[in-house]
Amino acid sequence: MVELVLFVILGAVAIFGALSVVFAKNPVYGAMGLMMTLFSLAVFYVMHLAHLVAAVQIIVYAGAVMTLFLFVIMLIGVDRDEDTSEKLPMQRQLVAGLGLVVVLIAGVAVVGGRFDWVRPATSTIEVNGTVQEAGLALFTDWILPFEATSLLLIIAAAGAIALAYYGPRRRDREDA
Repeated sequence: MVELVLFVILGAVAIFGALSVVFAKNPVYGAMGLMMTLFSLAVFYVMHLAHLVAAVQIIVYAGAVMTLFLFVIMLIGVDRDEDTSEKLPMQRQLVAGLGLVVVLIAGVAVVGGRFDWVRPATSTIEVNGTVQEAGLALFTDWILPFEATSLLLIIAAAGAIALAYYGPRRRDREDA
């Protein structure tokens, strides 16, 4: 029953995030909607006991790719002011109440003893495909491509920042 409730809630969150990516007028809000979708998918992976895939989802997609998207959004330049007035009455109280309900439901599920995040380990489980095996392969056989990729990403980020910082401002000074 808890899995069904989590599936419905996270499915709604994932769909809402995906729709906000498509329909958001502000690109920053679209990026935040994408992050919401990526996090809910990571929880789906945890529910299906794919912890390595969930960790990769968070680290690579929600971390690195979203950082890249936000760099691109900053390079495009979202310079207009946002309206920060609250248009929905009592929205803070509603969110606080919903958060309290979610915490209470999670507490009842955990204290009730009917909910396990992971299966208990037994001696019959094979070690192929585990996080340890993937880490061992990544940091022994695949260490050079891994480090080359990280170096290329750092160089690309530094180059994008340098182009954004020095390019237009230098031309504006020369024209003046």
